[in-house]
Amino acid sequence: MKPEFNFFQHWYPITPLEDLDPKQPTAVTLLGLRLVIWKPKSSETFQVFLDQCPHRLAPLSEGRIDNETGNLMCSYHGWQFDRQGICTHIPQAENPELVSNNQKNLCAKALPVRQEQDLLWVWPDAKSSQQAIDTPLPLSPKLDASKGFVWSSFVRDLEYDWQTLVENVADPSHVHFSHHGVQGDRKKAVPIPIKIVQSTPNLIEATTSSGLQRTITFEPPCRLEYAFSFGDGSKQFGLITYCVPVSPGKSRVVAYFSRNFAKTFHGFKPRWWEHITERNLVIDGDMVLLMQQEYFLQQKKSTTSWKTAYQLPTNADRLVIEFRNWFDRYCHGQLPWSEVGTNVPATLNINNDHQQILDRYKQHTQHCSSCRKALLVVQRLQAVLLIYFTITVCAVALLPDGLQWKLGLPLIVTALIGLGAYAWLKFWLSPRFYFVDYIHAHR
Repeated sequence: MKPEFNFFQHWYPITPLEDLDPKQPTAVTLLGLRLVIWKPKSSETFQVFLDQCPHRLAPLSEGRIDNETGNLMCSYHGWQFDRQGICTHIPQAENPELVSNNQKNLCAKALPVRQEQDLLWVWPDAKSSQQAIDTPLPLSPKLDASKGFVWSSFVRDLEYDWQTLVENVADPSHVHFSHHGVQGDRKKAVPIPIKIVQSTPNLIEATTSSGLQRTITFEPPCRLEYAFSFGDGSKQFGLITYCVPVSPGKSRVVAYFSRNFAKTFHGFKPRWWEHITERNLVIDGDMVLLMQQEYFLQQKKSTTSWKTAYQLPTNADRLVIEFRNWFDRYCHGQLPWSEVGTNVPATLNINNDHQQILDRYKQHTQHCSSCRKALLVVQRLQAVLLIYFTITVCAVALLPDGLQWKLGLPLIVTALIGLGAYAWLKFWLSPRFYFVDYIHAHR
């Protein structure tokens, strides 16, 4: 029986616009489909193609934006494509008619795209473009500047499956333990009774009566949002996550943190600093748990179902149960990997190497424009401080005896301060863009 829920006929946010480089193509994977994001010089919007040149299937993400035409050029044989995917130039063509008469066969496959709420959205089914036009984006009301909201964004690739990601975000009770000392406190953990308000094929909504007024909304396949309010309800903040299926055992989280109060301080803390000191730590705390949880669940599901593999006796697990039931009912408990020719391994590999599974550079830094730029500045500062220290020490050694105390001592002091700054940059700050081990027992 064919699943009722079609994962390919929905809008997905694949990246914040601020993290895209308009000067070169960017590769991304969605639902097992390798895609390329690029921006024509004459356009204000990015385009998304399947990452295959129709000529010999070379990756267009390894191409370039042609300086003269502004079109996407394949780096293998120089074929060029405009924003609709139409082939405009084949250097090897004997005559122009070869291109113009065969455009339908020579096209790159373009997907429907939208740019809203600072996100690039893509519809992964090229054959249903009209349906894409008629389908509203799963936008969040908490990302509306006209209503007084401000926000910051964060993206990271994850080493576990989409269903594990959704299940984790739908579980508020883990925060005080998995994120102790970052966003939670074990001693403050209390029961979190969750009530399911509605559950349909296209929406699951829940509320909690513990602490702040909280509504949790899951709009399949990707928007999972926490809306908080306090006081008289006028002060609101939200956690808006988009859970993006990448490939078997891989997913991506696109997260926004919004509020409509204390806006004076918004932007005071640099985006990259927030990422390395808090956002990545939250992901790290989950990653070391969820990869192994997913592995054990997959093992058990070969002989039983999640309903018996899990023990879910409290109301805090109510939303997890509702999601799992939704996934079974409308998707038969599986994602459509077979439809794109992706084989699901019999058993996902379990990986206990923290340095590999918590690879911040590969999973986040290289994709984040703020962290990339900050890391470049840090590396340059290290070089400047080391050069300054070396030159200063050599110069002071060459000073006459009479000047070594008056001039040389202050110079040596500044050189030592610079060396201390260099050590802090090299051994504390710089590693946070690459890898920070996360051991729950030490927290």
